Amino acid sequence: MSERNNNNVELLSPSEPTPYRVMNPVAEAPVLLVCDHASCRFPESLGDMGLDPFARRCHLAIDIGAGPLTERLAEHLGVTAVLAQYSRLVVDCNRQLLDPSAFLVFGDGIFISGNSNLTQADKTVRSESIYWPYHKAVTDQIGRLRSIGPPPLFVSVHSFTPVLNGNSRPWEMGVLWDADEEMAGIMLEQLRGAGYKVGDNEPYTGKAPQDFTIDHHAEEIGLRHVAIEIRQDLIDDEQGVEEIAELLHEIIESIPERIGLQGQAMSA
Repeated sequence: MSERNNNNVELLSPSEPTPYRVMNPVAEAPVLLVCDHASCRFPESLGDMGLDPFARRCHLAIDIGAGPLTERLAEHLGVTAVLAQYSRLVVDCNRQLLDPSAFLVFGDGIFISGNSNLTQADKTVRSESIYWPYHKAVTDQIGRLRSIGPPPLFVSVHSFTPVLNGNSRPWEMGVLWDADEEMAGIMLEQLRGAGYKVGDNEPYTGKAPQDFTIDHHAEEIGLRHVAIEIRQDLIDDEQGVEEIAELLHEIIESIPERIGLQGQAMSA
């Protein structure tokens, strides 16, 4: 089934999931988890966007394992998490809307025909239906947490493919940062201490403008923050998710006290 998007059709029907999911929406611990690329779901109105089943579930469509990892962390820590519920190929919630990769047309050898020749009106429908509702949910949770305690630690969870454009990537994890070097240092120290090969702004740099979510929600208002990238082969099954969740649980749980955030204790 090909893409059927037009301006006379609502992008999401009332029977479809909302653009985002909030876990533990009344938790009081000073930590907020976000996952921009948690789902490979396409709106029914877009059909398959011209992609075969493999492409609709590959790393271009979703950060494999990042959603389940974020969910397990939220459960382990008893903290709030906001997860996007539609594929980054519909609109990438971690990009500025003027960035061409916000509506990716070609990547890692795959042509996304459902994103070719989009009009500005097409892009606006997607951004107003998915992108901005997701970001408003993140903003709302930051505001709620700030109203009841210290500004929350902002943790963005992603995953990366072991091989991109034919090149193997040696890192098992990456810590992305720009303005908050202390937070990045804590994560790098702890992850490396646990025996993992961890990239410092690798395989992506947090200093690039592509990291919209951190820039928009954390840096602009001075929240302590960090972005974590996990190689997808480490979290592509339940056992892997659980192992990495336990590791990150211990690290994240220790950070608020370490950086001077006071407030409600996190669940064990």
